[in-house]
Amino acid sequence: AKEAATITATSGLVHVKNPHLDSMEEDVLYHLDLGTKTHNLPAMFGDVKFVCVGGSPNRMRAFAQFMHKELGLAGDGKDLADICAGTDRYAMYRAGPVLSISHGMGIPSISIMLHELIKLLHHAKCRDVTIIRIGTSGGLGVEAGSVVITDMAVDSSFQPRFEQVVLDDVVVRSTELDRDLVEELLTCSKEIPDLPTLIGHTMCTYDFYEGQGRLDGALCSFSSEKKLEYLKRAYDAGVRNIEMESTAFAALCRLCGLRAAVVCVVLLDRLESDQIRAPHEVLREFQHRPQRLIAAFIRKPKA
Repeated sequence: AKEAATITATSGLVHVKNPHLDSMEEDVLYHLDLGTKTHNLPAMFGDVKFVCVGGSPNRMRAFAQFMHKELGLAGDGKDLADICAGTDRYAMYRAGPVLSISHGMGIPSISIMLHELIKLLHHAKCRDVTIIRIGTSGGLGVEAGSVVITDMAVDSSFQPRFEQVVLDDVVVRSTELDRDLVEELLTCSKEIPDLPTLIGHTMCTYDFYEGQGRLDGALCSFSSEKKLEYLKRAYDAGVRNIEMESTAFAALCRLCGLRAAVVCVVLLDRLESDQIRAPHEVLREFQHRPQRLIAAFIRKPKA
């Protein structure tokens, strides 16, 4: 079944598509350790305008500290508190109008976080929120260190769809992202030195090893020739990088009226290698590149 997208209302509010929420006395956001009765969500989050999500708790803490400095907020930002400290599932930090949250690895982990985050933004009555996934990825025919802005999140068959099993039905959801936001981010990147950036399709898989055609997992049932043939077909279909969250991220955000983007740095070219061998200091600098781009975008005066 194909699911229709929600059209963003002129109010700019975040939508939830669940009639059962209205009849609940309390909504417990269990994996975030937040709730509508235990916390004043509008007071805590009502003025949030940007949400940035990424896999690692440490990286999202570092991003929040970086944004604290970039926005010229009071203090050095080193003592930023984890808003989700009561749980070890996800970490959440606040820097002015920017919320920085970890989502773990893979579609199940990011989906759980997004369901609760979207409800949080809805309960907090946030308006005109932009949400951006910043992360790392494997490239296809793209030099390590390049930043890919996703114009279309695709599945392993290179189709712009996210298939979710709901009860015993397979529901197909669109993974279309905000085209204007993609162009805004590309324009922004051109003003930053030493930030090679391109637009391309991002392939989302359910696995890091077999699902991405790696030859170095505990299991491998295909030849190096078959792997290369598949990755070249992906490249010819417009895929420029591979990760494990973008289709679910794009589908959920689209259905709930959130302006969304995916910005990932490439750590290696998968047409040349399966294993990441760059030194840690090089990888750290690479991982900082999407953060630099998003910081510049957030700082830029909006029309």
